[in-house]
Amino acid sequence: MASFKDIKSTNYFRFHYDNDYFTSTDKEYTQGYNFELTSPKLIKNPLNYFFIKPKSSEFKYGISIEHIGFTADHIASEQIQYDDRPFAAAIMLKSFLIATDPIKKTRIVSSFNLGIIGPGAFGGDMQTAIHEATGNTIPKGWYNQIKNDVVLNYELTYEKQLLRFHDFFTLQSTVTARLGTLFTNASVGLNATLGLINSPFTSVNDKNKFQLYLYTQPLLNAIGYDATLQGGLLNRESVYMISSNDMERFTLQNNYGIVVQYRWFYAEYSRTLLTREFSYGDVHKWGGIRLGFKI
Repeated sequence: MASFKDIKSTNYFRFHYDNDYFTSTDKEYTQGYNFELTSPKLIKNPLNYFFIKPKSSEFKYGISIEHIGFTADHIASEQIQYDDRPFAAAIMLKSFLIATDPIKKTRIVSSFNLGIIGPGAFGGDMQTAIHEATGNTIPKGWYNQIKNDVVLNYELTYEKQLLRFHDFFTLQSTVTARLGTLFTNASVGLNATLGLINSPFTSVNDKNKFQLYLYTQPLLNAIGYDATLQGGLLNRESVYMISSNDMERFTLQNNYGIVVQYRWFYAEYSRTLLTREFSYGDVHKWGGIRLGFKI
């Protein structure tokens, strides 16, 4: 929900799919998807009372369904891979509010996630079905995955435009904090766009009906807790978890990609590079596609 992914409408639908297949790997963060909807009708969502609503801001109310899955390097092995990441999956229903101040050129995104981590998120069933359909290696390590536990997470992101050069270049600072049973962490960084761009910090009708731009978003992450590695906070019965001492408390990440928008249509291809998350982990990378349209 960063500004470079902005669709200038209060009413749109968007689908996002990640997979490390785009980078010729099959480990760590292996795949994820997201169905996202914004609509003025969602102003009645009672969870909106927990979100930040600055004065003089314009609001987009939304909900989404998000699924994420993680595997060890050797997915065909039935044994616990003690020197690798645990198998894990989570599915969540997310409510969110995007508040944009066109005067101060700021953007605040508040969101709340409710869901489950563990076999109840059917990550193993999904990956097995995909691999059977595509003729790839059948994963057998999901029996050792992180056990079922509740997901309750609150996230807050603040973004501020620092520089804009006509309709060709923008630079923003960004800060994010997450607190909950799935992820407790924080990140700070920048994002920049280069190309033919409309401003995401104004409600004025698009100057350019056609947009084409590149973006990059380097981030420094500070990690407090990660249930996909360390297990759920309430259910400590998982057969294999990463110990707190083996966690990397700081990681570097870069999200980059290309976006095309024309009138009601949105398309994006993205790539992400992330440094190792635990002491015996690896640098990981994945790609994603995102398609959306105004309603």
